Amino acid sequence: MCGICGEIRLDGAPPDAAAVQAMAGLLRPRGPDAGGSFSQGAVAFGHRRLSILDLSPASQQPMVDPQLGLAVVFNGCIYNFRDLRQDLRDKGYVFFSDGDTEVILKAYHAWGPACVERFYGMFAFVLWERDSGRILIARDRLGIKPLYYAEAGGRLRFASSLPALLAAGDVDRTIDPAALHHYMSFHAVVPAPLTILRGVRKVPPATTITIEPDGTRRQRTYWEAAVGERPEDAGMAEDDWREAVLATLRRAVERRLVSDVPVGVLLSGGLDSSIVVALLAEAGQSGLKTFSIGFESVGGEAGDEFTYSDVIAERFATDHHRIRIDSSRALPALHGAVAAMAEPMVSHDAIGFYLLSQEVSKHVKVVQSGQGADEIFGGYHWYPPMMESRDPVADYARVFFDRDHAEMAEALAADLLGGDVSRDFVAAHFARPGAPRPIDKALRIDTEIMLVDDPVKRVDNMTMAWGLEARVPFLDHDLVELAGRVPASLKIRDGGKYILKEAGRRVVPSEVIDRPKGYFPVPALKYLRGPFLELVRDVLNEPVARQRGLFNRPYVERLLAEPEAHMTPLRGSKLWQVALLEFWLQTHAI
Repeated sequence: MCGICGEIRLDGAPPDAAAVQAMAGLLRPRGPDAGGSFSQGAVAFGHRRLSILDLSPASQQPMVDPQLGLAVVFNGCIYNFRDLRQDLRDKGYVFFSDGDTEVILKAYHAWGPACVERFYGMFAFVLWERDSGRILIARDRLGIKPLYYAEAGGRLRFASSLPALLAAGDVDRTIDPAALHHYMSFHAVVPAPLTILRGVRKVPPATTITIEPDGTRRQRTYWEAAVGERPEDAGMAEDDWREAVLATLRRAVERRLVSDVPVGVLLSGGLDSSIVVALLAEAGQSGLKTFSIGFESVGGEAGDEFTYSDVIAERFATDHHRIRIDSSRALPALHGAVAAMAEPMVSHDAIGFYLLSQEVSKHVKVVQSGQGADEIFGGYHWYPPMMESRDPVADYARVFFDRDHAEMAEALAADLLGGDVSRDFVAAHFARPGAPRPIDKALRIDTEIMLVDDPVKRVDNMTMAWGLEARVPFLDHDLVELAGRVPASLKIRDGGKYILKEAGRRVVPSEVIDRPKGYFPVPALKYLRGPFLELVRDVLNEPVARQRGLFNRPYVERLLAEPEAHMTPLRGSKLWQVALLEFWLQTHAI
């Protein structure tokens, strides 16, 4: 787990080493243990290291293999690297380190760009061929590790975060209208390759990009999340699916134990993280460190789920840490959380993950987390209406979108409002083959798009702000592929995630499984009152906000007058969404 950055010149000029150092400096929190740089020919790479595997200097990056003529910067973890290393040794390769970075170099030399299809893990890397000058850029299947880039003036710069690219300078900082539409309607999800800024793009998940020295490039999608029943599974009974889910999840959890430092768990008290703890205990992990966070209750909404996390901690005898945060601490931390966002993220729990990660990083460097289960196993309330939908695009937009296009016209300045790009995007995604039923289409778009650019991105940004690596076993691609094959009726039954709950009963107490569904609650950002409301008012009234003019002022005043009267279908604050974007822009001096 690290921060990577670099510059690739496409015009024959030397790369700007100072720009790379500026980017690396901003990425230091992602990799507080060491830093390095490499420059040769048309490339300059920078790296910040969080030491998890092979703690010795042999695995420092950028990693150069002079014998193979390859160099790489890599962020993430290849969980099956030891098996791959043995395969490569059998082919005659000799290794100088004990980590996973060198495996990427040898795997690329042996199998070319298709090497990514052999990797179990989360990764973003950029690899350079010395002799040809060819570049390979790659991102993992579920987009767990981020990679942003900006092109201008004959060069391409890349970094693990958007703000790092800004630190290098010479980036078009104007707002992208299509991305703004997504942000305001698609629950702040801005699908790749877009970002909120015109001058910055992001590599899509499950994608490799090969760049030749003359600038020509080939982009390939090497994996897709197929969702829908298959004829070959016709003989599978409910018990068969339950056993398959549990066995596959067990392997996913065990894969994510590969580490040369201890691995803990973010334990929310919900089903997903509780199963992870149970399976780790089953695998023989004793003294497992678990961490839960709680906030003050606001508006009658509970701010913690300690009742349930305590049950799991006691059952499996974990070394449990309750972290309670009062609003006096949460408010100042908002500035740090927003600064840590590579893109503006409206979900209230970003501050929760930020503060939780701050505390957890004092105890461990690696944690497993339960993100992804709701998307792949049908745990959200908007899935049942999609089962028998006759107009899937309209029904999905109705239950998920924060605003329809008519309200967007009220909210956005006229010069920023084009067509209904968010609904058009959903329509195009739903029209793709491979997800025959409306429910399958909804589950697929949430797995490939919403999951990547909402919860997964949030967890990465907030944990890495404190040098904490988060591993997500529910996004093991074997498990995602299996979940896609499970009949939808076995996913959404009885409030959602039915088959996962039934699998969980083998290892988790029923009182945790049969509880009402909860979320990672931060009520103070949902019910904006007192100092939180004043912060929002100040942000939106800043001269720079008024001059920028993203939002129509009557719309802003209406939200400010009655913040709790304007909630999205997902029960988020529309005022916070508007303010958060402006807060993010101001924080990053845009």
